[in-house]
Amino acid sequence: MSAPEHHRKIRSFVLREGRMTPAQKKALEVLWPKYGLNHDQGKIDLTEAFGREAPRFLEIGFGMGASLAEMARAHPENDYIGIEVHRPGVGSLLKTLQHQGIENVRVICADAVEVLKNNIIDHSLDGIYLFFPDPWHKKRHHKRRIVQPDFISLLARTLKPDGILHMATDWEDYAYHMLKVMQSNQEFQNTNNKRGFSDRRQRPVTKFENRGLHLGHKVWDLVFTAT
Repeated sequence: MSAPEHHRKIRSFVLREGRMTPAQKKALEVLWPKYGLNHDQGKIDLTEAFGREAPRFLEIGFGMGASLAEMARAHPENDYIGIEVHRPGVGSLLKTLQHQGIENVRVICADAVEVLKNNIIDHSLDGIYLFFPDPWHKKRHHKRRIVQPDFISLLARTLKPDGILHMATDWEDYAYHMLKVMQSNQEFQNTNNKRGFSDRRQRPVTKFENRGLHLGHKVWDLVFTAT
């Protein structure tokens, strides 16, 4: 009899840790107690974490954190939670927050799906951002794309009624995949019922995006509200 087959959980990311700079490493060591939230502590009391009541927005996969820091700096009246699995990016964001004196950001270094399931209180968020997730462009890898029906239902559970879900991608195939998934979900309503994609660009343009735009790449934004 053959040994039982072990099925590994499909993840929407690959942990490409890369080399951490000394500054990123120091930021993680020194600044994590101030800005970090631990994902093993169960449901997180965001009022306690931020020390106030305010509109709350979550960015999933913030990369090096430039757009998240820019949004938080531009809107001090809001609170922002960032989720990222890559420690160099987390260290980079923490360094930026300290350097620019940004106080309204908290960071979780863990798998976004697990955080949404275990740490975020239902209907506690005013908005969720998912900007330029890994497109997994090869067809055999499409099952790894984070935007899937179960994931969208999970996002709906954490959003307040009329909360915003804003997604963006520069891969056309993924854009239409996102749109199809969203159109099949009854828990969201498209803010642009005429064309599907949104012209609303209420988000920072990242260095990565600017480089693509200069090369002639197109970007698709989708903005939906929770019903």
